[in-house]
Amino acid sequence: MNTRAPLARGAGQRGAALLIGMIMLLLITLVVTAGFNLSNANLKAVGNLQARNEAVAAGNRAIEEVATSLLVPGSDGSPTLAAPQQTVSMVDIDNDGVTDYIVTVAPPVCVRATKALDTGGGGTTGPGGITGGASSSGSGLSTLPDQYNSVWDISTTVTDARNTNGATTAVRQGVRALLNKAQFEAFCAS
Repeated sequence: MNTRAPLARGAGQRGAALLIGMIMLLLITLVVTAGFNLSNANLKAVGNLQARNEAVAAGNRAIEEVATSLLVPGSDGSPTLAAPQQTVSMVDIDNDGVTDYIVTVAPPVCVRATKALDTGGGGTTGPGGITGGASSSGSGLSTLPDQYNSVWDISTTVTDARNTNGATTAVRQGVRALLNKAQFEAFCAS
């Protein structure tokens, strides 16, 4: 006869529940690790996008400074004949007193210039009854002789001063300026 006592219910599993529990813990750990890595990658992407947008804003700011000073008349009102120069701007985006971006603005280049022609008639009437001179520049300067519509290319290179990874952002913009004959011959005639 069998002298052994009957086994308690479930005693024959011998650690199967422990093995399944360990496998489940391993799977949960893998899912959590994958989620952490994904969120870390998303955080880096958002940070890079923010840095790029700040760099573009710094480049646009420098371009606006150059565009407003492009061919500014002298103190006596005479037109300038000084060629536009390369400039470097230090930009503090967050106003903490530390330079965040270094913006190098290449010398503006005259892309093209065309003579602003008087279309005749002496004046035109636009929407709402607004009247003005009839010039091809649309500026109402038909009475000024030898005016030229010019388009200038202003290019910048923006470097993050806080980061040493060497990442740069390039920003380009076209600017239109009205030139007199001397300026046209000095900057755009070639």
